[in-house]
Amino acid sequence: MVNARNEPYENAAQEDRSAHRARISIPAGLRASGTKGYQTVVRDLSLSGFSATAVSRIHPGTYCWLTLPGMQSMTAKVVWWEEGLVGCAFEELMSPIILENVLARWTGERSRY
Repeated sequence: MVNARNEPYENAAQEDRSAHRARISIPAGLRASGTKGYQTVVRDLSLSGFSATAVSRIHPGTYCWLTLPGMQSMTAKVVWWEEGLVGCAFEELMSPIILENVLARWTGERSRY
């Protein structure tokens, strides 16, 4: 069941792509609700969400936790899954400063956030 309060956020975060998404390759941990976590690779990252490889189908609406190296887990909600990739919207927007630091660490460049 979709939470009507979060629906506009999900639409803006995923469909309109309101936040710039940086293509990247970051090793991370991913755990979907009710499952055991596994290693993944984050393929793109933004203030509002991410996409990552997924070893099996994760249904839209499922809560999951993403753990980037050296950071605490971030709660997200699955928006889509397609051919081994999962797209998720963070429950709380990532801080622009944290995003900038992550991108700088993994690309060697400072972002424009």
